[in-house]
Amino acid sequence: MLEETIDRIKPLVSLENIRIVTGESMTEHILNAMDYISHDHILTEPIGRNTCLAIGLAATHLIHNDEHAVMVVLSSDHLVRPAEKLLKIIRVGCSIASIEDYLITIGIMPTRPETGYGYIKTGDIYRAEDDCNVYHVAGFTEKPKLVVAQEYYYSRNYLWNSGMFIWSAKSILRAIDACQPETGEALREYGKTIGTDQEVEARRVLYEQATPISIDYAVLETAKNVLALRADIVWDDIGSWHSLERIRDRDSENNVLVGETAILETYETTVYNEGEGIVACLGVSDLVVVKSGEIVLVAHKTKVGDLKQLLAQLAEDEEKSKYL
Repeated sequence: MLEETIDRIKPLVSLENIRIVTGESMTEHILNAMDYISHDHILTEPIGRNTCLAIGLAATHLIHNDEHAVMVVLSSDHLVRPAEKLLKIIRVGCSIASIEDYLITIGIMPTRPETGYGYIKTGDIYRAEDDCNVYHVAGFTEKPKLVVAQEYYYSRNYLWNSGMFIWSAKSILRAIDACQPETGEALREYGKTIGTDQEVEARRVLYEQATPISIDYAVLETAKNVLALRADIVWDDIGSWHSLERIRDRDSENNVLVGETAILETYETTVYNEGEGIVACLGVSDLVVVKSGEIVLVAHKTKVGDLKQLLAQLAEDEEKSKYL
């Protein structure tokens, strides 16, 4: 999916200008899998500190090379169709961000009342360009309950918050400085070390001292210069086992089956077998069953959203944490 994300943006952004922000555990995997990617493309995070710092780190490096840099933030776990339409939308956003001090989020037209996504309430229209509507943002809502999500879906005044953003590096760093001054100051100090022998140690200190917070909470929900660019595209955040139901074919009993499986009297169940052997299900329904290496997950579909709590429990157990 990372390769697909890069291929999607390459017609607009040359490979030399692409930066991948990722954890230390992923760096070697990326380099081994993608021979056209080098260490120069990767900004490694010593520890996870959420999206505000990840974006601030990338913006600090971009502005170090070009003070007029325009930044497109894309996640590597998104399904997007068609790619050409997203590029058209991004071009509109870049044309605004290159000359105006706006923070632009790409909002997706909802196709269902989804409780797992954040929502953007659109305000007055800011610009209509090349069949793309850009709105002032009236507010954000994070993962509403079903009845509220249904209201949002039918009102047509709300967009899904895709987590894709466009702004100049200068604008986002200015916004971080205004909304999260301690993080802004820390990024400025770190920026002085880029390209020096102190850079690696300075980044470690930056991450150890930073507060983990998303860019939405840290900046976008507070800033007054936020726009939403409406995207009428096929989009899915592949961040949940539920998403397989939307991108994979189902059998006659609405099961999604991946890998070697055997089922009988099984309904509305996702079975994912990543390795060798077989996963067999008999007389069950509404489950997610996953086998990957030494790990087997069995969860009711209504509880998949609570996986982080289970992972936190494993992390607290010294013996079981090795499976994370």
